[in-house]
Amino acid sequence: MGDGVTQTQTARRRAVVTGAAGGIGLALVEALLARGDRVVAADLDADRLADVAERLGIDVWAGDVASEAGVASLIAFADERLGSIDAYFANAGVFRGSGLAASEADWSASIEVNVMAHVRAARTLVPRWSLEQPGVFAVTASAAGLLTQLGSPTYSASKHAAVGFAEWLAATYGDQGVHVSALCPMGVATPMAELGRTTSDPDERLGHRAVVSSGEVLSAELAADVLLQAIDEKRFLALPHETVQKMYAGKAGDPDKWLASMQAFRAHLETTA
Repeated sequence: MGDGVTQTQTARRRAVVTGAAGGIGLALVEALLARGDRVVAADLDADRLADVAERLGIDVWAGDVASEAGVASLIAFADERLGSIDAYFANAGVFRGSGLAASEADWSASIEVNVMAHVRAARTLVPRWSLEQPGVFAVTASAAGLLTQLGSPTYSASKHAAVGFAEWLAATYGDQGVHVSALCPMGVATPMAELGRTTSDPDERLGHRAVVSSGEVLSAELAADVLLQAIDEKRFLALPHETVQKMYAGKAGDPDKWLASMQAFRAHLETTA
């Protein structure tokens, strides 16, 4: 954890982490376990998840963490294994669809996994929590949810929606025992990010180059650390890249100037590809 933040600042939690077979999700699982928390790790990738279970000795749930039935089954499993759930990390995400040619299936998958998975989990968990029995609902969004994502309208729009839903949860339940945090990094070294480097699709390559050109590509462990620190400090936004806050403020202060800068940035990336 970050400087000055210790496990004594938070009660031992019973947590669920989705998208936990790798990347930020796995880093969150490991960080929570290091704090002494109990964790159920969930992912669609059963093989990689089995490796996590064997290595870490924890309960895992393999299945669709986005569908209504899948979320219900995951929560029931976690309730059985943990007794209840104090913290839910809606971390699973997809990066599907590039340019205006993004298909209906790409749009549907993006909304289902990047947004509706959060909604469906919150429907069940948030009513359980109160000032007497508090809970944490954390979402892994993206800087794309505050700014935009060149190359992928599906990712940009769905991550904006993820941040918007998290903001609504915080505004509606934040004073009623429900803490909400949204992790919004730029580049993080994950398998999802690696796909953007190797693709032949020009829009996908544009998106990848935009991310790696905007700032340092950070480790998944650092991103997880920043999110847990934000939760400890009761902050909504968890921003591993400090420049995101400055860019977000600039966008709000002068949207036209910000859009012009993004157009210039896009043109530069296209001409130097």
